[in-house]
Amino acid sequence: MNPNIGKILIFAGIVIVGVGILLILGPKIPWLGRLPGDIIIEKKNFKFYFPITTSIIISVILSLILYLLRK
Repeated sequence: MNPNIGKILIFAGIVIVGVGILLILGPKIPWLGRLPGDIIIEKKNFKFYFPITTSIIISVILSLILYLLRK
């Protein structure tokens, strides 16, 4: 057996727990998804929402966490 598989499974579990916590606490964080730069287009029967700024901030935070875990 490859010992790296265990590390991958632990990391995947941490990611799943993190996503679960975000889904539970997401509605309680009022600024999440409503930052300046998030794209919202509303028409009569159509709504397009793309949280680009929120995505960039989450990406930077996750990159910093992964960088710190590797060190």
